[in-house]
Amino acid sequence: MMMLRPTDAGCLYVVSTPIGNLEDITYRAVRILKEVDWIACEDTRTTHRLLEHYGIRTRTISYHEHNETERAEELLARLASGEKGALVSDAGTPLVSDPGYRLVHAAVGAGIKVEALPGASALLAALTVSGLPTDQFHFAGFLPAKQGQRRRLLESLEEEPATLIFYETPHRILEALEDIAAVAGSRNIVVARELTKLHEEVLRGTAAEIRATLAARDSVKGEFVILVGKAMEAAADDTPIEEAIDLLVRTGVSRMDAMKAVAKRRGLSKREVYKLVAR
Repeated sequence: MMMLRPTDAGCLYVVSTPIGNLEDITYRAVRILKEVDWIACEDTRTTHRLLEHYGIRTRTISYHEHNETERAEELLARLASGEKGALVSDAGTPLVSDPGYRLVHAAVGAGIKVEALPGASALLAALTVSGLPTDQFHFAGFLPAKQGQRRRLLESLEEEPATLIFYETPHRILEALEDIAAVAGSRNIVVARELTKLHEEVLRGTAAEIRATLAARDSVKGEFVILVGKAMEAAADDTPIEEAIDLLVRTGVSRMDAMKAVAKRRGLSKREVYKLVAR
C-alpha cells in the first residue's frame, strides 16, 4: 500500500457521541460533523436522530460489524482522495466495544491523519460515580455469553489489583451477577443502568444483593455497566461458612458452586468446607 503523508490525504475524525442525553456532545463535535464529507455510523437511523437534533445534514454511510471489512476499504479510498470523514458509533466513544478498529488501523497504516474528538463513554461515566477506586481499572468489554467462558474470565481476573469493568446486556445481567457472586463473593460491586437517561440507576452492594434486587422486578431493562472492586479492597468475611453458602444459594448459585466459592475465599479446600457444613 502506498504510504501517504497526512497532508496528502483527508482526515478521519473519531467522534464521541452522547450515551443517552443528547446534550452530552461537545461544540467541536457538532461543528466537525457539519463540516466533514461523510459520517460513518453503526446504525444510520440512530445517528440521524442525533444529527436532526443539531440540524446536521451531512451524508451518512453505514459502517457496522457485518460490513466493516469491505466498507473500511471504501472509506479508506475516500480519505486517500482527500475527503474528510467522521466515525461515530450508536452511542459513546467509537472502537470501545464497537466497530471502527479496522478503519482506524488502516488509516494510520496509510499515513492518513486521524483525530480524536473525545466525549461520552459509558465505562468512564460509571467509574466516576461508582465510589470504587479509580487509580487503576481494567475494562474487559462484554462478558462472554456462555457460563463456562464467563467463569473462566472472572477467575482469571480475580486477583487483579484494579477495579474491573464489564458491559452486560439486560437478558444476561442476572446470570452474570450470579457468576460474579460465585467468584468475587463479598467484594464491593456497582451496577450502573441507563446512564444519563431518564431512568438512570446506580446500584451498590455485593453481587448477590444486587442480583436479588434485579431478580425481584417484573422485568430488567437497559444497558448495564458492571464494576467490581479491587481484590485488595475486599473486606474480611467473618460470616459463618454455612450462612455464607446459603447467601449464595439464595441468589441462584448452585450449592456446589457456592461451596467452591466460599472455600476459595477462605483459603480452604472444598473438602474442608464440606466437612464443616456436614457436621
